[in-house]
Amino acid sequence: MSGRQPSLKMSLITRQLVLQFMAIAAAATGFIIFFVHSTLDGMYVEEEVVRIAANAIVRDAEGMPVVQMAPELATLQEEVPDLWFAARLDDGDTVVFGQVPPELASLVPHLEKLSSADIRGQFAPFSLSAIVRQLSGPLGDMKIIAHGRVRPFTTLITLASNVVAIALFLALALVSIIATPLIVRRALAGVVKTAEEAKLIDAERRGIRLSEGKVPREIFPLVHAVNEALGRLDEGYDRQNRFIASAAHELRTPIAILKMKIDAVDEKDKFSLSPDLLRLATLAEQLLDVHRLDNGAPSDPIELKILARSVAADLAPVLIASGKAIEVVVEQAGMITGNAGAIERALTNLIQNAVEHGGEEVIVRVKGPILEVEDNGPGIPADEYERVLEPFYRLKPRSSGAGLGLNLVKQVVDHHRGHITIAMAPGGGTIVQMKFIAVQYPPSGQC
Repeated sequence: MSGRQPSLKMSLITRQLVLQFMAIAAAATGFIIFFVHSTLDGMYVEEEVVRIAANAIVRDAEGMPVVQMAPELATLQEEVPDLWFAARLDDGDTVVFGQVPPELASLVPHLEKLSSADIRGQFAPFSLSAIVRQLSGPLGDMKIIAHGRVRPFTTLITLASNVVAIALFLALALVSIIATPLIVRRALAGVVKTAEEAKLIDAERRGIRLSEGKVPREIFPLVHAVNEALGRLDEGYDRQNRFIASAAHELRTPIAILKMKIDAVDEKDKFSLSPDLLRLATLAEQLLDVHRLDNGAPSDPIELKILARSVAADLAPVLIASGKAIEVVVEQAGMITGNAGAIERALTNLIQNAVEHGGEEVIVRVKGPILEVEDNGPGIPADEYERVLEPFYRLKPRSSGAGLGLNLVKQVVDHHRGHITIAMAPGGGTIVQMKFIAVQYPPSGQC
């Protein structure tokens, strides 16, 4: 993978949010334009005048309501020379300041009948623009009709529409930011579940299929195709297993017959044929080992120094008869868990391979959870270390064997979650190392 893959979830969320924000912004802009260009025109009176008027109305020494020229009122009168207002108190008294236009004077005696009103004059100087409000002042509650500073009504509409538009935009944006990821996450829940299931697929856990029920319709063909591919792989794997098992079983019978015939010949011919027979028998058993491991062979504690000495003891007569030597060196005792028979045959295969392609001496070393087989032969070229582990590959095209030995050893080691490496020996030969996972070494006397 050359770089980080783009996120479908983030792409959907980002695009959805951008689309929603653009739609909201367009709606808000249209909302503002509509009201600014609506027929709601004229000049409106600022609300501040009724507050100033209510605070300026007090009682004189005789208890009569009068208008006291407070600083705020004086300042407002300087700004608005045609300032006027009239107030109707709860006790029925009326207070008037300035010149109330005749057109509105008739409303003053009836102010208590009005809850509120906005009156917009049509012609300059807009002295007929007024507002009616109920406020509380020093003399208590009162109804006031007043004229003060005036502003174009479009300014009020613009301000109000901006406030409403911004509030709606923020509210919808907040809902979008919270809701969109939840919606997208819920929509992709089936994809996430399928991805988690896909992580469980490996060579050791066959028969797994990806869930198809909750994936989106657009992704369903891909998931279905993957499941069909997994089915074909399982069928091919089963066929391969049946072939390996059948081939191994078929080989065991002629090997057994061949062994009986070899036992009947004289000692000289027997020892010349025994290495080939032993190698063929090991190969057949290793085919079965791979089959057993694929199908969950039992795992037991294994002490590698005992296993190495046992294998060396079994092979020693044949090797000595062929003029070869074998030695077991225990540098550090090691304990692992696994299938003892499979590991024994893997070690046997490595020793046989070292004898056939190596020199006259083979050393088996135990280094904790590591088994090493070293020979003093010509060695393997460094650029061939990986290839010799491939099935059916042989260093010398005309050499004996099918080229399966080292590959079968690798499969056994892989099944035990270990790994195999090849290196050059100090003396020029080859060292093949099988490294396993160590377990706690039991106390003396418990192995």
